[in-house]
Amino acid sequence: MNIFHIVPKDEWEAAKKKGLYEPVSLSNEGFIHCSKTDQLQKVANSFYKGQKNLLILRINVEKVGAEIKVEPPLEAPLSGILFPHIYGPLEIEAVEGEVEFPCSADGSFELPTKLI
Repeated sequence: MNIFHIVPKDEWEAAKKKGLYEPVSLSNEGFIHCSKTDQLQKVANSFYKGQKNLLILRINVEKVGAEIKVEPPLEAPLSGILFPHIYGPLEIEAVEGEVEFPCSADGSFELPTKLI
């Protein structure tokens, strides 16, 4: 099974050199935010609108060493919507693909036709 993560390209390039991906959310919230395929576009338009130089990472959950919990978002615990969260650093080897994720002229996002 795959899950997905949106990341600025420069952060991902730095993580590849380091060998581990440890975003700010890991130290601030204790986990890495991820999405299922059908959640990506809404997440992008809610949290990344207008941002440039983003990538979508395809993560193979079987290669992730840290615990993955599927749970509601912290800001809407009663929403009934569940997101995958990785509770630890992400090994570079667990990422099996990456695709550029440009926003349109109005800053909104549409999923790439080929999602990796």
